[in-house]
Amino acid sequence: MKNIAIIMGGYSSEYKISLISGNLVRQYLDKTKYNGFCIHIFKEKWVYVDDSETEFHIDKNDFSVTVNGTKINFDCVFNAIHGTPGEDGLMQAYLELLQIPQTSCDYYQAALTFNKRDTLSVLKPYGIKSAVSYYLNKGDKIYTDEIVKKVGLPCFVKPNKAGSSFGISKVKTEAELPIAIEVAYQEDNEIIIESFLDGTEVSVGVINYKGIITVLPITEIVSENDFFDYEAKYLGKSQEITPARISDEMTEKVGTIAKRAYELLKMKGFSRSEFIIVNDEPFMLEMNTVPGMTNESLLPQQALAAGISLEDLFANAIELALR
Repeated sequence: MKNIAIIMGGYSSEYKISLISGNLVRQYLDKTKYNGFCIHIFKEKWVYVDDSETEFHIDKNDFSVTVNGTKINFDCVFNAIHGTPGEDGLMQAYLELLQIPQTSCDYYQAALTFNKRDTLSVLKPYGIKSAVSYYLNKGDKIYTDEIVKKVGLPCFVKPNKAGSSFGISKVKTEAELPIAIEVAYQEDNEIIIESFLDGTEVSVGVINYKGIITVLPITEIVSENDFFDYEAKYLGKSQEITPARISDEMTEKVGTIAKRAYELLKMKGFSRSEFIIVNDEPFMLEMNTVPGMTNESLLPQQALAAGISLEDLFANAIELALR
């Protein structure tokens, strides 16, 4: 029996979603192979939480826990932290120093992909297209006329390093820009402002499944709201259609691009890339390396559509990490 630490929580606005993801992973772990431990990672405490909600302090020196006088070391860490410190490379680097295998990508890939601006910049020379964008760092002077001239209206204002659609605004007039920028700054000190792409939004899961880079069935996203915001993602305000209602040719095209991005970035573990298809051309928005694992989340839906049970999906991630 392998001891598996399922890390969840985190330091960002996404911690509630992460707790749901982590608990779902534990629920579907094969109990004949793995002892699953729910490890809550918060700024104020790192603790193992048992079934009776009792908390046990994690020793950060070796990432172990002592329960009733017995010290437990972990064979592998299943990373279910969305946002910092699980999706931006911090936990990956820490665990690599301790030589503890973990299920997500390596620390450099995590740091890179967590930064939308840098990810798209790295992929652009390889022909992977993205929206016209304008960047701001906290403290920069804001020239709304300059922004509108570059990206047009409507446009999207997003935190550069955040997930679950927190801090994103769709801006329809120049006057709305300063408010949207302030909302984004509440999540991050870097902002990306992108031109509005009017097309079909799709989400493409790519994973290493049994040693083969595999593109999962593609999901089409139809939001009831103005865009795929937090409500649409987690509160049922969207249709998520798997497989997407796109042609076989487009399915092949966007899947090939997502797989190429995975390979170019030397990814491991899970990835979920978002695209908007405009006039038969996919434009990449971002890549998520610790995608949601709730029942409502896209990647679990895609895995099930591919005939991969959640038990198998999670076991595969652990076994690849343990190699």
